[in-house]
Amino acid sequence: MLQCRNGKRTGPAAVKMAVDMVAEKMITKEEALLRVKPDQLDQLLHPQFDAKALKSAKPLAAALNASPGAGCGAIVFTADEAVEWDKAGKKVMLVRKETSPDDIAGMYVAQGILTSTGGRTSHAAVVARGMGTPCVCGCADVVFTGKDTVTIGGVKFKKGDIISIDGSTGKVYGEAIPVTPASVSGDLETFLSWADEIREKSVRVTPSGKKVKGFGVLANAEQNEAPQAFRFGAAGIGLCRTEHMFFEEPKLTNFQKMIISEDTAARKENLKAILPIQVKDFYGIIKTMEGRPVTIRLLDPPLNEFIQAETPEMAKALAKKLGVSVDVINKKYSELNEHNPMLGHRGCRLAITYPEIYETQVEAIAKATAKAEKEGLAHDVRIMIPNVTTFAELKQIRAQAEAVIADVNAKEKTELKFQIGSMIEFPRAAATADEIAQYADFFSFGTNDLTQTTFGFSRDDYGKFIDSYLDQKVLLQDPFKTLDDGVGAMIKLAEAGGRSVKSDLHLGICGEHGGDPASIALCYKLGLNYVSCSPFRVPAARLAGAQVVIKTNRAAKAAAAKKAPAKKAPAKKAAAKPAEKKAPAKKAPAKKAPAKKSK
Repeated sequence: MLQCRNGKRTGPAAVKMAVDMVAEKMITKEEALLRVKPDQLDQLLHPQFDAKALKSAKPLAAALNASPGAGCGAIVFTADEAVEWDKAGKKVMLVRKETSPDDIAGMYVAQGILTSTGGRTSHAAVVARGMGTPCVCGCADVVFTGKDTVTIGGVKFKKGDIISIDGSTGKVYGEAIPVTPASVSGDLETFLSWADEIREKSVRVTPSGKKVKGFGVLANAEQNEAPQAFRFGAAGIGLCRTEHMFFEEPKLTNFQKMIISEDTAARKENLKAILPIQVKDFYGIIKTMEGRPVTIRLLDPPLNEFIQAETPEMAKALAKKLGVSVDVINKKYSELNEHNPMLGHRGCRLAITYPEIYETQVEAIAKATAKAEKEGLAHDVRIMIPNVTTFAELKQIRAQAEAVIADVNAKEKTELKFQIGSMIEFPRAAATADEIAQYADFFSFGTNDLTQTTFGFSRDDYGKFIDSYLDQKVLLQDPFKTLDDGVGAMIKLAEAGGRSVKSDLHLGICGEHGGDPASIALCYKLGLNYVSCSPFRVPAARLAGAQVVIKTNRAAKAAAAKKAPAKKAPAKKAAAKPAEKKAPAKKAPAKKAPAKKSK
């Protein structure tokens, strides 16, 4: 033998070999699960570039690999262009500085999304991952030079030119590269069922000394993504972002009218138009999930995200759409504009200021659940309050929500009850978790925002200094990709505080870290009940969760074996010696008679 090396294999091949070797009793299920890397499953779930064609292609630029998969299409610069070209049968690549809620329709039809700014948890990245659309974010080499032109890595492109992006590597190519569709192996379901079995049977003790059974994988999904999450094996929905449900018309227009309203009566009138559509959306999710838990987060982002009026042209278009003057739009945009939205008027702060917003959402949730109840559909709906920093916020909003639910129960003749929980996204909330837990049925850690507020970094600081920190090893890993130990310390603090009040308090994360294997391992160690991630990351999370259970159990057994006193080998009995032959006794010499004395 001259040489020996590990065989290279694709994701589908790795899964097939693992399943076949278990069937042939060559390895155990646990060994099979450890032989496949979670990121290898992307090849079974997302389109990839043709391997031969990719070898000769040279990338023009590289940035954040925000959403996996490969895409190729003609450059368009607006969502409207993307929709129009898609209807004409053309494949398009949406290239933007950053995306907004108004771009959702164009993002749905695009083969990929490329932005010049934004981080891993920017709007473009988060929405693209949920859709399963390839996305490269924060590409500083993308420079807009005109209305219909852009340079990428110094090369000029115009609208309609073909480019390709790889959301798995973050590379951008100035040419057409053939894309091969995803192929899901029949062995994948078998393989992942082993992972589910191991996670569900897991038992561990948390740092605070509480015993936790099982480790679930849920999905961050809304009405459009829920069916896909279900097909990928999500045990439920850990985060339904209601703001994403306002992106479609006519909800968006009515919501924008509500935002520019000057009094409570006008806001309530515009919210009434949204109510039946929200009921329909929530009912669809409940029906799709077939009794699995559905955690619905009430409105989270600041209102300025829904009023796009950065330029005179945008302000004029919005004014025409809403039937008001441009002055009204500019005035409202100025009032709502946030220099640092993380510290601004958002989440539960909106509910304290404008209680009618959350009351309308809770009413829609309750009515949708009542409809499911009357039709005999299984349901497990939970309501989540975002951006809580003090127990007083949650106490007040919970009371308002329960009043709305009681009113719906009276009208619908139902007896619905909902778990109402809190997101933990700020250090203060983690430090006072024992107080918040008195009014919360569960905690969900919003790790995107918790990372920002723990570090004091913005999600959009890539290209400003985070890249430099990573290059110079000031940070050894991207904190928006993998949970940092400092953020983990906040979670540990909240786990101990919350469960000191309610020992069975249900805990999970719903930030984008929920699909990262290293972050999943930390969540398991800290005693969380589940992780929730984008639908297309669910299979990888199912595998990563099982792998950490297996490794933890093996490490525990090894540690126990070291501590156990070594067993002494039983003392060996000495072998019996053969009896020694005794020498025959010597006869005493015969005594001679004394010599007679001569006379």
